[in-house]
Amino acid sequence: MNIVELIRLEESEQGTFGVLRINKQVFCCTLEPPDRENEVSRSSIPAQQYICKPFESPTHGGTFEVTKVPGRTYVLFHAGNRVEHTEGCILLGEHFGKLAGDRALLNSGKTFKTFLREVGRQPFHLTIYERY
Repeated sequence: MNIVELIRLEESEQGTFGVLRINKQVFCCTLEPPDRENEVSRSSIPAQQYICKPFESPTHGGTFEVTKVPGRTYVLFHAGNRVEHTEGCILLGEHFGKLAGDRALLNSGKTFKTFLREVGRQPFHLTIYERY
């Protein structure tokens, strides 16, 4: 089982920015909504350990769902660039940048496809750390 770690580095109204490691290797950058006390579709999820399972999303296609998030369902990994694209989920991108003056993730679509190849279609263990 792959070991995936999300390390949150910075939080503001423009989002929660971090990095994702797969099996101890830095893989990409992440963007989540700010912490809004786990509010559905508007908040990052609590920093703890989860199991992520393959999921077929009607809007995002094949992806992974973060399971057993308290009070939440359909917390997914998917592509997107800005905080309004998160929908309470975890976005993946190659690096940080700006779009329309806002902080953003860039090369998200390509990075997300590479992530899916890297982890395969098997469940994986996710640990979220806060380092800000």
